[in-house]
Parts: sequence; C-alpha cells; structure tokens
Amino acid sequence: MTDGPRLRFSPAPTGYLHVGSARSALFNWLAARHAGGQLLLRVEDTNAELYKPEYLDSILVTLDWLGIGFDEEPVFQSQRADRYATATQELLDGGFAYYCDCTPEAVKERTAGNATPGYDGFCRDRKVAPGPNAAVRFNVPDEGTLAFDDIVRGRVEFELAALTDFVIQRANGTATFYLPNAVDDVDMGITHVVRGEDLINVTPNVLLIRQALGNDERPAFAHLPLIVNAQRKKLSKRRDDVSVEDFRARGYLPEAFRNYLAVLGWGPKDGVEVRPIEEIVEQFALEDVVSSPAFFDSQKLDHFNGEYIRALDTAEFTQRVDGWLPPEWDRSRFEKVAPLVQERIKKLDEAPEMVDFLFLSEVVIDDDSWQKAVAKLPQAAAVLDAALERYATVDWNAAALHELTAAIAEEHDLKLGKAQGPIRVAVTGRSVGPPLFESLEVLGRDVTLARLRTARERLG
Repeated sequence: MTDGPRLRFSPAPTGYLHVGSARSALFNWLAARHAGGQLLLRVEDTNAELYKPEYLDSILVTLDWLGIGFDEEPVFQSQRADRYATATQELLDGGFAYYCDCTPEAVKERTAGNATPGYDGFCRDRKVAPGPNAAVRFNVPDEGTLAFDDIVRGRVEFELAALTDFVIQRANGTATFYLPNAVDDVDMGITHVVRGEDLINVTPNVLLIRQALGNDERPAFAHLPLIVNAQRKKLSKRRDDVSVEDFRARGYLPEAFRNYLAVLGWGPKDGVEVRPIEEIVEQFALEDVVSSPAFFDSQKLDHFNGEYIRALDTAEFTQRVDGWLPPEWDRSRFEKVAPLVQERIKKLDEAPEMVDFLFLSEVVIDDDSWQKAVAKLPQAAAVLDAALERYATVDWNAAALHELTAAIAEEHDLKLGKAQGPIRVAVTGRSVGPPLFESLEVLGRDVTLARLRTARERLG
C-alpha cells in the first residue's frame, strides 16, 4: 500500500459502460495518478439477479480501451459474504439494527396516508426473530443531523428524522448496497470516494454504519455533477447515446473520448482543453471540479475527435481506420487518399462513405446532389462535354486536371466550384467529398471518362 490516496471504482451492473460511469472511473483514475495513489476495482455483485460476469468483462474491455487500469486485483463483494454477515451481527448485538418481516406491500398499505413516504419503523420494538422472511434494517436515530464536507459540493447536511430505517441485509441473507460499501471502504483503506451526485443520498447511510461499527474516520467525498443532454436533462439510455461501446463502434478514438470526458465538469486553468493525457494528469484536481451539471455536447466531442484524428501520422491513421473499411477494398489504393480523408472526417466510420466511389464498379448517384449540382445548372451539359473531350488527352495528375477544369469553368462563365460540381457528382455520386482532382488521379482516366459519359447520358 502506497502513502498516496486510495480510490475505488465500482461499475454499475449493466452490460455496457455508461458515459457517466466512465467519467467517474476517469476522475478516480486521474485523482489517483495525480497524487501518486492507487485506484482499486470493487465489483458489487451481491445481487445475483442484476450481476452477470459477462457484464463485467465487457466493461473492463471498454475501460482498458480508454486506458483506465487498476492497481490491485479486483474485490468481489460476493466473496466477502462472511465478512458482511459478521458486521451485520455486530450491528444487531449493539442495538444498531433489528429484524423486520414487513413485506413491501404491507409497508405501502400501512403508510399510504403518511406525509413522509417510506418505512415507518414498525418492527423496531416488535423483536422479530431471525428467519427466512426477516430482513435486517439499520436503526436510524430519530433526532440530530449528519453532515459531511464534499470536495465538489461543500457542506452537505441530512436531518436524521427524514431518513428511514434502511435494509442492510435482505431476507435471503445477502447484504444490500450500504453495508458492503461501508465495510469495504474501511477494509480496503479507501481515502477518497469519487462518484456521481446521484449517489449523494446514500452517503449518510454508509456513514451511519461506519460509526456504528466503531469507525469515525471518514474518506474525502467528491460527488461529481450530473451529465445532461441538450435539454439539460440527465443522460438516459431511453433518449440519449450513453454507451461508451457505441461511441467506440462509431469511430471515436479512445484518447479523444477520454480527453472529452475529462472536461465534463472539470477544466484546466489555462483553458486549453485538447491536450495529452499526461498534461491532464498533471493539472487535474478534484477541488477544481464544478458542481453545476455538465453538458454532453456531441458537436464538441466530434471536434475533439477530429483534432486527434488529424494529429495522427498517415500510417497510424491508416491503421486505425482499417477496421471500418470493407475487407475487399484495395488498401494500397486507400493509402493514396488517406491524407485527404484524414483532414476531413470527424469519426472513423465516416471514411468509407467518403471514398467508396474509388472502389465501386458503378457509382451510386445521390439524387439531391444530382438535382443541385447538375440538373439545375444550365451549363452542366457543356461542362460534362468539355470534360469528356479534354480529360481524354490531359496529363493524368491532379495539377493538370485542376488547371484544365479551371479553364473549362472560365469558358462557361462559372467559378471553379460550380464547374466541378457536375464532374464531382458524375464521378463520386455526391456533391461533397475529398478534393476532386486528387481523387480523379487515383480513380484513373478510364473509369473517370466512363462515369462522365454515364452522367451525360442521364442528363440527356
């Protein structure tokens, strides 16, 4: 164990890594690395109905993709059942907990008319015996205040009278969320608890358990701001893109996505947001995390990703984008236009559509592009005729093609951008794409002329 801080991350028991969980994992990792501490992995798998081993495997693969690693072997709470049972018995013996045989339905019916919802302490003095239908509840004091200092949110206080007696052990004998967290944080020597603000309400429960078990020391808490969408609503799988795996599949680079996560609620003091992870580690401080919600801006993420894509050398870009290219495509041909693609895409999955015309036997014409750049241009037929005639003998390189097309444009009182529109759509199928003349050079004279003839026939 090092002298630095010890932090832990506990992934939610889902089959994917939520953007919010990824941000929590990253901030824990940054805080640990900045201060020379350790980040530990704790697996909350006491609820067999929710936890699946394959879920954890998927999440760990994604964390590894983001470059977030752990410093010790993972702790599985399912393997510490005896430790939790001992702690539960200690709380029972000390009068801090009691057995309760109330069903959820009974509690709901009994408290339907109460001003404050939730369990009403019905079994506190009933002396319910242990048995297959009896859970264990923590006996929350009726008076007083529980307060703690949060690095992000400042002083946080809870009136104990507003808290209900919460379950620490289910009727089947397994521990609920609160007790394992209290016990494990002490046993693992956790010094900092960094997590989303949606978990701030569980903090008093955990602290009450720690105190009842004789541990008055507290870790430093940092509850991170919510991540919200454009409508300023909490990110939800039902309406938002929240799976990190989905972002990976769409061609976001791990270093770009990690960099963007780092500025969701935190920012470097010099204002430079796109920067190497080493510099982020050096500058990161939990004290600089803001408490206001962090807006997940997809356009800003695209900007980050585009910056990182352009920063790659051509060889690495070609290697990174390979998984998005159809396997039958000639890689040597793609390498010729790779620098042109690299300068224009924001995600790797955009590459195939940008250059598919180089690999298709017949180009697919986008109707909107045809209407705008060809059908509605009075000089389109003349431009295509001139290109067909002069492209047949011009030196086949980008510079010569550019010069010749500029001359055709001038002859027909067009700007070059307008004149090359019909040619671009005829050859590539779209009105946007990589630089036209470099693309024609790679495509070749014969294919270019064939596509120009097809377009001219279509125009009539």
